[in-house]
Amino acid sequence: MTELPPGAQPGPEPTIRRALRTDLQRIGRLGALLVETHHAFDARRFLAPTRGTKDAYASFLSTQLDAPDAAIFVADERAQVIGYAYVAIESYDYMSLRGPAGVLHDIIVDPERRGRGVGRRLLEATLAYLESRALSQIVLSTAERNEAAQRLFASMGFRRTMIEMTRDS
Repeated sequence: MTELPPGAQPGPEPTIRRALRTDLQRIGRLGALLVETHHAFDARRFLAPTRGTKDAYASFLSTQLDAPDAAIFVADERAQVIGYAYVAIESYDYMSLRGPAGVLHDIIVDPERRGRGVGRRLLEATLAYLESRALSQIVLSTAERNEAAQRLFASMGFRRTMIEMTRDS
């Protein structure tokens, strides 16, 4: 059994489902948290959050809800979105030197709800979606300092293949 974070209460398992338009406001807040977290990892590399980040994130993801080659999954706990994952199916990418693949762009769980397997369940739903599309490759990127995410991805069969390097001038 996974140990609960301090102050967390055990409860029913969240439902993992496809996102709805009514989820976009909460997804936008989680997207802004994703931006804030990455900016804290490396302020010179990652975008700084602004007052408009949550609305911009929600607006962008609204364009992906009905996209034929994308999926957004949410973890819904008592009618509250506590996490989401966004994945897209992409064609050849010669900049990345890879063929068609599923690309996991985002996955995040509300910090107060972590440690209960919600991220793993979102990742499992994402992988099932991509496998149903007969993709042979799934790729993702993670911040160098995001060790918890790297452990999750490794435990689900992902391996390191690229190292991004940044030079500021």
